[in-house]
Amino acid sequence: MTSHVEQQVAARIAAARLKAEERRRQRVEFLERRRYGLEARHAAKLRRWDKEGDQ
Repeated sequence: MTSHVEQQVAARIAAARLKAEERRRQRVEFLERRRYGLEARHAAKLRRWDKEGDQ
């Protein structure tokens, strides 16, 4: 049987793990959105250069 203190420590450790995993997941999502945005900006820049070159 575990003591109340040990249960509280285990609960805090579990909460910290969940929080860290959530931060990792958010970071991955952010990097995916950032990459998509950078690719879109680059494509728009190339279209703009092509349009300027035609004139």
